[in-house]
Amino acid sequence: MGSLHEECGVFGIWSSDRINAAQVIYYGLIALQHRGQESAGIVVCDTCGPIGNISSHKGMGLVSEVFHGEELEKLRGNIGIGHVRYSTAGGSIEENAQPIFLNYAKGTLALAHNGNITNAEEIRKELQDEGAVFNGTADSEVIAYKIARERMSVASIEEAAAKVATGLKGGYALLLLSPQKLVGVRDPLGLKPLCIGEIERGYILASESTALLAVGAKLVRDVKPGEIVTITKDGIKSEMVLKSDKKAHCIFEYIYFARLDSKIDGISVYDARIRGGMALADRYPVDADVVTGVPESGLTSAVGYSERSGIPFKLAFAKNSYVGRTFIKPTQGERMSAVHMKLRVIESVVKDKRVVLIDDSIVRGTTIKNLIREMREAGAKEVHVRISSPPFLYPCYYGTDVPDNSLLIANEHSTEEIRQQIGADSLGYMCLEDLPKMTGDLPLCKACFDNCYPV
Repeated sequence: MGSLHEECGVFGIWSSDRINAAQVIYYGLIALQHRGQESAGIVVCDTCGPIGNISSHKGMGLVSEVFHGEELEKLRGNIGIGHVRYSTAGGSIEENAQPIFLNYAKGTLALAHNGNITNAEEIRKELQDEGAVFNGTADSEVIAYKIARERMSVASIEEAAAKVATGLKGGYALLLLSPQKLVGVRDPLGLKPLCIGEIERGYILASESTALLAVGAKLVRDVKPGEIVTITKDGIKSEMVLKSDKKAHCIFEYIYFARLDSKIDGISVYDARIRGGMALADRYPVDADVVTGVPESGLTSAVGYSERSGIPFKLAFAKNSYVGRTFIKPTQGERMSAVHMKLRVIESVVKDKRVVLIDDSIVRGTTIKNLIREMREAGAKEVHVRISSPPFLYPCYYGTDVPDNSLLIANEHSTEEIRQQIGADSLGYMCLEDLPKMTGDLPLCKACFDNCYPV
């Protein structure tokens, strides 16, 4: 993996029981930690007591760093939302940590958001012209303020959310918490994932089904693209208010972002990556002795490559799990130091071997170049690289922090030139026409590969 950045993760719960919602949200966010490691937050409300009793806590760092026993103990309530963040829009500062919590004339509102709104600055300026003052720079705060403003003239928070969502451009999954309701909104293209889970006497909304499993919930279904779901004491109400004939699900959920044990829009992430590895084996066969993958997301595709090619799969890297993901390091030098600390080649696996090395992407090329060099130093005779995504050529505007074109190695160099730069004996990228082999007939957004933006 190069320097591709995460998205965010959202988790919400509504229960009619007097449960500790913050505790459930905590474990749900732990399961979504892979989606964002910069900040975490929880907002809860007690509907079993005085209406409007809302409490919140958020901060910079991992979920386990932001929340200790005493913080969770202070968060009393049976409904709530939580968030883990990587900053795709707005800086990595505490003011941008979510959920966003607002007091306004008609009450209180909390919002958690995964995605990116391409017209957020237009909305921000409009609100500022009307007198709004923002604490941070994230587009999530813009959405929250806009919904609070619209709530002044409509009958419900879900109606306000629907009115605002019709004017949003981009990819988003929103969770809204009012004193008695939990509301989920998914963008009309389905760019960002959101699913519904069921627990005893309650429901959960989450970015991935793995978070449902973590808290003992049963997956009911995915929120449909363009759907708004409202959960109250009367159950779930669904409205299809965001119409679009086009659908465009983010392919990188299946290549990299989502956890292996998640199922998104009916497709197993694990199975999709296995099929991706098989497609690479069909497209780029090679005589080799061992197949391996770059942990974590390259490993499953490597298993698929091995199964299809008949070349044995082995783990060639020892991973130090106590070193954070390399993308959070602020400078390239620190990133490379972290990569060296995090992954070390197992010499006995690669020595005197022809190796097929699978990774999920090449962004700048520096990470895989160093891994190939270390494999050669450990005695590998040949290193053949296979990448389970097409070359990155264009930026993403919907919540995946793909660098601008000047930092994308494939934008400046041919596949052969990249092969030479990283020091591989051969290099093969996933072909665009092979992507459907991973996800079947699911309509995909692959704009970062083909420049065809759905919005």
